[in-house]
Amino acid sequence: MKNSITCTRIIGIIALALTLFSFKCGSPASNKLPVNALTPVSSILSEKDFNDLFPLRDKFYSYAAFIKAIREMGYIKIKVEKRSVSIYKITRTDKRSGIAKVIRQDDDWNEPWAQKMAYAVANIDFGNFCTEKDISTNKKELAAFFAHIAHETRHGQNGQYNDGLMYTHELNTTLPYVSDSDDYPPVKGKLYYGRGPLQLSFNGNYGYASAFIFGDKNILLNNPDLVTTDAVVAFKTAIYFWMTPVTTKPSAHDVMTSKWKPNADDVAKGRTPGFGMTINIVNGAIECNKGDTGADAGSMNDRIGYYQHFLKKLGVQDANCACSCGKMTPYQ
Repeated sequence: MKNSITCTRIIGIIALALTLFSFKCGSPASNKLPVNALTPVSSILSEKDFNDLFPLRDKFYSYAAFIKAIREMGYIKIKVEKRSVSIYKITRTDKRSGIAKVIRQDDDWNEPWAQKMAYAVANIDFGNFCTEKDISTNKKELAAFFAHIAHETRHGQNGQYNDGLMYTHELNTTLPYVSDSDDYPPVKGKLYYGRGPLQLSFNGNYGYASAFIFGDKNILLNNPDLVTTDAVVAFKTAIYFWMTPVTTKPSAHDVMTSKWKPNADDVAKGRTPGFGMTINIVNGAIECNKGDTGADAGSMNDRIGYYQHFLKKLGVQDANCACSCGKMTPYQ
C-alpha cells in the first residue's frame, strides 16, 4: 500500500484548513429529490455496479449510504463571500424550506474599511454532484471521484484497482492534526487525523465541513469520530470536498464538468482542464510537477490508473483525458 493515507493529503489539507476559500421531518417535501438532478446518480450506478467497483471495500462503505449522502447533500446550497483575503460571510440555504442561514460572518465584515476591499463570491450547489451535465460527463465525473476515494483508502496489490474504500481512517491515529484557528478551534482531547473517503484532516477542515453539512461547525469539531461511525456522514465529507473551491483552486467538480477555465497564470503553470487538474486540487503539492514516470510519480499514476479503470467499468471514454499533472505547478 502507498502512504497516501498518512501523508499525501497533509499539505493540501493544511491549505484548506488555513485559507478556506477560492474565492421537517415527515413532510412531503422532505422525500423529494433535488429538482436540479437531471439524472440522479442512482440511475447510472446500481448497487450491483457499486459493489463491483469496490469488491474488497469495508462494509461500512455501503451503496445505500452513498446514495443517501448524495440525496441529503443535494438539499444544500452554500454562498461564500469574501472581502480582502480573510474576511468571510457564509450563507447556507436548505432548498427544501428555502431558509437561508448565515453560518459564519467575521467581525469585520460590515466595517467601512472592509467594504472597500476586493469582493469575491463562490456559489456551491451540492445537488450538482455528478448530475449537472449529460450522462457521459456525469459518469466521467463519478469515475474521477471514485478514483480519488479509492486511492486514498486502498490496501492491496498495485495495478489491480479492486482495493478502494478499505480504510475508514488513516493508519496512524496518534497525530492530532491540530492547527491554529479562531473560527474552527480544536476541542480539547479530540484528534483530527484523516477520516473518511477523502481523509478529512485538521480541525479547520472538520469545522468548515461541519458548518456546510450540518449548519453547525461544532458537530464534527466535538465528534470527529462521526466520520468513521456514520457512513452517510463519511460520504458527505467527501462530496463536500469535491464540490468546494479553495483559495485560488477551483473545485474538482467544476474541472470535470468543464466549468473551470484556466486563466493566464494557470496556462503559464501548465494547469489544463482534465483529470490531471483534479489531482493538482486534491494533492498537487505532493504529486504534481514531478514528471510522468518513476517513483516520484507513483501516486499520481495510481490515481490515473483508477480513473481509467472506473471509466471502463462505467462504460464511458475520456479520449482527451489530460490525465497527468506531471508538468503542472502545484498551488501554494
